Amino acid sequence: MQSYLDPRTGRTWPLGTPRWSGDAQEPLMLTPRAGIGRDEIATGTRSIWRYAAALPFAPKAPISMGEGCTPLIERELPGGTALLKCEWFMPTGSFKDRGASVMLSLLRDQGVTSVLEDSSGNGGAAVSAYAAAGGMAATIYVPASTSPAKTVQSRAAGAAIELIPGSRQDCADAALRRSAEIFYASHNWQPFFLEGTKTLAYELWEDLGFRAPDHVIVPCGAGSNVLGCWLGFGELLRAGQIGALPRIWAAQPANCGPIARAALGLPAAEAQPTIAEGTAIAQPIRLPECLTAMRESNGGAVLLAEEEIAAASLALARMGVYVEPTCAQAAAAFGKLREAGKIGAGETAVVVLTGTGLKSTPRYAEMLGVSL
Repeated sequence: MQSYLDPRTGRTWPLGTPRWSGDAQEPLMLTPRAGIGRDEIATGTRSIWRYAAALPFAPKAPISMGEGCTPLIERELPGGTALLKCEWFMPTGSFKDRGASVMLSLLRDQGVTSVLEDSSGNGGAAVSAYAAAGGMAATIYVPASTSPAKTVQSRAAGAAIELIPGSRQDCADAALRRSAEIFYASHNWQPFFLEGTKTLAYELWEDLGFRAPDHVIVPCGAGSNVLGCWLGFGELLRAGQIGALPRIWAAQPANCGPIARAALGLPAAEAQPTIAEGTAIAQPIRLPECLTAMRESNGGAVLLAEEEIAAASLALARMGVYVEPTCAQAAAAFGKLREAGKIGAGETAVVVLTGTGLKSTPRYAEMLGVSL
């Protein structure tokens, strides 16, 4: 029987009662699953729900808009050939649709009808859209300083937007206080979200003819893709479907890279503004688990300067791949890993590109010197 799990103490809670944390606000995951084989893929379903057998339980009616099944394309990048996983081919334009679809589907099945999220970016957009698709009410907390343009997508989906004075951390703290009134379906806290992001691993395995890549490079903020890949490929390893975990590499901006700094043995540093704003998470709640994922996979982390992220963004755009600077840093990390000899010339490396550049038009205008 699968349960909620505090990975730091081993304590468990029943899965049947919806929760977003332990009793003392411990970040939770789920107890490990055995994984599935290719015969258990629902091949007639073109979405992440083709891997429903790998989830903790099957909801009666998944909230799905065709998320997943994203393109995997080969391109020459600085440093060599890589496979680009185009995760912005999702209903709301980012990879977070994987987590939102699974999290809200499972919670709705357990009787949750109203949810609270704190995010001014892709997480809020995904939760707003999937709540709307599932007939659920969504409240999104965002910092009061957030540009109104960043909340339009959530507002259009019908979410209630509440502006919270202060910093991004103040916004998260306010959401924690409100969680006693509305279920806190946070993409950073609620473990079902990671069950959605782990479908990326299953999809890459299927994309590559039922084998694992040698390397997966992901942009990392709170670490949901680092952990999703670790969970998904770990299940495939336990199921005997792959022979080894791919090496998981986390790409973070030097201006705000607490997970990468810890992985590299560097001292903590005060967060600074970055063009990779989607990964600017100063206090990631699952830092120890992310370090475990990188260590167990024999991967690691890369810190990137602002000019490296900007250069990678424009280089991708000029080959027709228009993505957020947040995820372009994964392409920059690929070049640095190749240069350092961490990725061999004959090895398969997947660069995960998580969000569309259409959400970063002001950033691109700045880089191009264009007035809006």
